[in-house]
Amino acid sequence: MIHITLSDGSVREYDQPLSVYELAASISLGLAKAAVAGRVEGVLVDCEFMIKADARVNIVTPQEPDGLEILRRSCALMLAMAIKQLHPTAQSHEGRVVGDGFYHEFVVQRALTQLDLPLIEARMHALSATNHSIRRQGTTPLYRMGDFELVSAGPHVPATRVLQAFSVDHLCGTSTQRIYGTCWSCQQDLDQWLAPPHVVIVSMEECQADYAQSVTETLRRSGVHARSDLRNEKIRYKIREHSQSVPYLLVIGEKEKKGGFVSVRSRTGEDFGRMGIEVACDWLASTKMAGH
Repeated sequence: MIHITLSDGSVREYDQPLSVYELAASISLGLAKAAVAGRVEGVLVDCEFMIKADARVNIVTPQEPDGLEILRRSCALMLAMAIKQLHPTAQSHEGRVVGDGFYHEFVVQRALTQLDLPLIEARMHALSATNHSIRRQGTTPLYRMGDFELVSAGPHVPATRVLQAFSVDHLCGTSTQRIYGTCWSCQQDLDQWLAPPHVVIVSMEECQADYAQSVTETLRRSGVHARSDLRNEKIRYKIREHSQSVPYLLVIGEKEKKGGFVSVRSRTGEDFGRMGIEVACDWLASTKMAGH
């Protein structure tokens, strides 16, 4: 007999091993449909992971941060498959989650441009609608999506139907190129993210990405519509791009990261200096309320 302790403290008994998905289905069909992974004794695993002994198990859905990260990781995998279908000779490199989104790097014979992104996104939607299963191949970090295989850190969602609310919006690089996108649990969340923000947090280098995202989350909790730009682009390029439409920018470099503050400027170039995060939250919230 296997005893499984759920997140609410209740214990369920099973007379044989079962997968995380089967456990979710035994609780409710709605939970099984929403499940993107499991947490077994604190370790994230795929839905197909077999539970063979007594364990504490949580069913992970997109409503929690780990679930959203898994959505985005899987969307990067689906992006790689779309690129491979459209450009069979393309070489897939790294794909990973960053901030609110994801990216995937690749090399193709003909360098892509921003004009290629709508076609790539359309192919991704087709892959989502086809509902390809995503399965780990043995004990190696090799995942199979349809007839496409790629080494990728898991876990991943069980099937592409889960990936509905996503967008790809930026391409950078020449020889090795990188496509960026975002993915959310529902269209409403995606639409809200796509709406013009009150402030954008821009990082100077990728090593400041985690700090920049934590600042973004703090601003959101204070009621400010914030978005982080963690793309591997020159800081001047990012500032120039966002200054066309965003009221305020928070610039983060290594000094800001180490000091726990941000540098604030307006879209018109006015420099408000460095502020602690909480001070910046209060100040930006007040400017938002004032309609600036």
